[in-house]
Amino acid sequence: MKTSYDAAVIGAGVFGAWTAYTLARQGRRVVLLDAHGAGNSRASSGGETRIIRMNYGADELYTRLSQRSLRLWLRFCAETHLPLFHRTGALFTAPKGHPHLKAAGEVLASCGIRHEVLGVRDLRSRFPQIRLDSVSALYEPQSGVLMARRAVMALVEECERLGVRYLTDAATWSKGLQTSSGRKIAAGNYVFACGPWLPRLFPEILRDRIRSTRQQVFFLGTAPGDERFAPPAMPVWIDFEEGAYTVPDIECRGFKIGVDKHGPEVDPETLDRVPSADKIAEMRRVVRRRFPLLGDAPLLEARVCQYENTWNGDFLVDRHPDFPNVWLVGGGSGHGFKHGPAVGAHVAGLLNGGDVLPRFSLATKKTRRLRQVF
Repeated sequence: MKTSYDAAVIGAGVFGAWTAYTLARQGRRVVLLDAHGAGNSRASSGGETRIIRMNYGADELYTRLSQRSLRLWLRFCAETHLPLFHRTGALFTAPKGHPHLKAAGEVLASCGIRHEVLGVRDLRSRFPQIRLDSVSALYEPQSGVLMARRAVMALVEECERLGVRYLTDAATWSKGLQTSSGRKIAAGNYVFACGPWLPRLFPEILRDRIRSTRQQVFFLGTAPGDERFAPPAMPVWIDFEEGAYTVPDIECRGFKIGVDKHGPEVDPETLDRVPSADKIAEMRRVVRRRFPLLGDAPLLEARVCQYENTWNGDFLVDRHPDFPNVWLVGGGSGHGFKHGPAVGAHVAGLLNGGDVLPRFSLATKKTRRLRQVF
């Protein structure tokens, strides 16, 4: 049976769910599809937690997108009465004189975002559980952590409440949308927001322009009654030189740590999701150097997931060059989850006749690797 919609959104991760939700709030007839279901374990949006922060160094575009997104996340939490955001604060460190933090402070100030510049004495007083010597630091008190998997599931539930038809079904495109179950879906616009699966659907234009890489994160157990690694004592921590980041122990899941280096290229459908010994050892080295009190903490769990990286970390939000009503939305590149609300609003604006942002255009996506957005 062929049914017509204003928009078909393929992919119920954070970009797709926010797009469908935004369109539905505008009164559009929408169908939302996901091959494995919202918040599934293969999805880039399927983890427990994701950081939301405003610091992007000198890159004001993403700072303002994060600023707008946080407002929309908070509105969604207020309207649904769901505790999907934890305001932990976010601490950023780098070697003294590092240009990233200086530029970040200037951008945050111009955007009216609260922040503090901290010296070593401040750090030792406020965050004694972190070993931070000879560093510069910047602190955002309003930033924090989103409950990722629960958030996308909640978005899809709200979509259905607003009249969106939600299907767990895999989609293919060949001058029209078909699904693995035999459905043919007609729509005025088709938004493909299927993360690492996007190059599989459109290999002729996205092969080598979006690559999926293997990423690993770990959760460590803290001692009974030790509150030093949970909010409010422990914020999100990101070091831009070392590439490490941590999320405090939220909802008793453990202290989360990852090292933000791109791993080998993988297929999200068949990715081996068993953590590797070398990455566990790398994580332990960072923990013993920066969090000595957790040097021998037990590993509670690990997660192997993926980034879907563009050549430099910029998002892709643009028309398909051969189909004017087909939109390609992806390239979250490891930092995309926080921006879901702003991306959804931007896509809805494009469907209403808005302009593609030059940095998000397909034309700017190259095949060489030169990471520039962190």
